[in-house]
Amino acid sequence: MPVQFTGDTNVFLFVKFVSFVLKLYGYLVPGIFVIGNILPQRIVLSLRKNFQIRISPSPMKIQLFITCLLDTLYPNTGEAVVRVLERAGAEVDFPAGQTCCGQPAFNAGMRDQALPVAMQTIRVFEKTQGPVVVPSGSCAAMLRHSYLELFAEDPTWLPRARSLAERTYEFSEFLVDVLGVSDLGARHSGKITYHSSCHLLRGLGVDRQPRLLLQHVQDAEFVELPYSDECCGFGGVFSAEHPQISSAMLKRKIENVDASTAPLVVSCDAGCITNINGGLHRLGRLQRAVHIAEILDSH
Repeated sequence: MPVQFTGDTNVFLFVKFVSFVLKLYGYLVPGIFVIGNILPQRIVLSLRKNFQIRISPSPMKIQLFITCLLDTLYPNTGEAVVRVLERAGAEVDFPAGQTCCGQPAFNAGMRDQALPVAMQTIRVFEKTQGPVVVPSGSCAAMLRHSYLELFAEDPTWLPRARSLAERTYEFSEFLVDVLGVSDLGARHSGKITYHSSCHLLRGLGVDRQPRLLLQHVQDAEFVELPYSDECCGFGGVFSAEHPQISSAMLKRKIENVDASTAPLVVSCDAGCITNINGGLHRLGRLQRAVHIAEILDSH
């Protein structure tokens, strides 16, 4: 059975609002966020069957926090994340009770509504052991930094939040800094460029790691994206509250994608990927944005 999001009415309405915003970009989120219907058992077990050869003779067990957007919009990317981690020498577990991390409500200033969602995440992962790997800079930053702010005045929950934060890693960060992997044997023919998402770069200070991984992709020509560290204009509800500013930022990002001459823009955040792809689609451009896991999974 899939695990349904079980927040209160305000959180439900807020997530439905986020779904509506994403629809404006040409992407359909099917109803309320559902975590657990994409990766448990069906994918993890089949991948373990197909990828028995590992770099490490003693695989490190990790806990995968898949995020709402990968679960609902990009399930194929979720599968790629698991395959890459397994190939790098990790044993992937998927706690089925996970839901949204609470970032949409937190970033919108709805702290009371974010609390029960964050508590659910902490409850689920504190029952597990090993690093928690998140294929999203923004969600990883939520677990690692924002939870500490959210529970700053709660002496019961703050230590539990800190314990989770200390074992949380973004996907590319974990591959490079923990597993010590830079070359996964990936192969892609053509130019690729990289967009530095805001939470990953500014919130976690991660930029070297995804670039290193991309530079080791065989047959790929890595080219710099002009002003790669500039926001694409998404910012969650920012794009709905300030559409004119958001659109101007996205327009500038797409102009820089054009200047790079790369047909593929790689990023580590599904929100940025969704926003950039929406802008490219509306302009009839042929370029597209993809998650780094898809490139690392290509052969």
